[in-house]
Amino acid sequence: MNHRIFPLICAALLASAPGFAAVDAAATRAAFLKLIDRPRVAPAPELQAPATADGVVRVDFSYLSEAGQRVPGILVKPAAGTARRPVVIALHGTGGSKEGEIEFITELAHQGFVAVAIDARYHGARSTSGKNSTSYVDAILRTYRTGKEHPFFYDTVWDVMRLIDYLDTRDDVDPARIGLFGVSKGGIEAYLAAAVDPRVAVAVPCISVESFRWAEENNSWESRIGTVQTAFDAAAKDEGVTKPAGEFVHSFYSRVAPGLDREFDGPAMVQLIAPRPLLAINGEIDPRTPGPGLKECIDAVTPLYAAAGVPEKFAHYLEPKTAHKVTPEGFKMAQEWLVHWLKP
Repeated sequence: MNHRIFPLICAALLASAPGFAAVDAAATRAAFLKLIDRPRVAPAPELQAPATADGVVRVDFSYLSEAGQRVPGILVKPAAGTARRPVVIALHGTGGSKEGEIEFITELAHQGFVAVAIDARYHGARSTSGKNSTSYVDAILRTYRTGKEHPFFYDTVWDVMRLIDYLDTRDDVDPARIGLFGVSKGGIEAYLAAAVDPRVAVAVPCISVESFRWAEENNSWESRIGTVQTAFDAAAKDEGVTKPAGEFVHSFYSRVAPGLDREFDGPAMVQLIAPRPLLAINGEIDPRTPGPGLKECIDAVTPLYAAAGVPEKFAHYLEPKTAHKVTPEGFKMAQEWLVHWLKP
């Protein structure tokens, strides 16, 4: 493995920081799972005929994550061999779709993985608004007004957990070697799912690890809120708020994703992944993951890996002079991490 990916943190993030008490992992995990829980149904997978090209088999499929929610996905794997393989689940960002992950998951298949991408709630084939995020933002506003559903991250965490239930039944998947990779919205969903589902063996959240609380308390929330701006503006109008500030941001989060900026914030949830391998990739100048809030996450989790005697299982890469994107170098590091720890 290329060891240059081990903690590469800019000097600004290495300044001394307040200590962080370890969270009660069992209690936090149980509280989150209770919040997102709903009646379970059989996955009832439906698979299309496989197609083989360039040494890779592609299968389009779908499964039920709950009653009335059929999740479409793409699975790719090496055409040769019948052994059980590690699997990587790739989660897209706001406005994206499973099709946008095809290049990445195909590269993983060439490296020996089973790799899967799904459409998040109100995205891709689950959207009524085409390739943009209008359906997603509309759904978030409905949640703000009604309290029903949690399309802002949480419902896709549930979909991922039910996807793992389905993958566990496949004879080409090694259930002990499951990895999660996600970008932006998908990265948040990846670290939340890894935090609460111990079946996830390795996690690589990209441009996503952050402290929502720090951002709202330090007037650095506008970029992240900007991904769902229309819903936020309509919610503010509902409440007669003309100049939203951190207090209203907290109120908004409390309705659409309860606890996101408190007990389920980044510094708490990344702790629940330890001591499993975790690589966080961020942009040095990304306004959606402000440096001080990111630093809180790093400071919270680093001592746990050290205490467990496995400091090499946590790494953070800060992409130089990079805003809200993953560079080719970042994607390469993600693949190296997955290969190293999941051993296809």
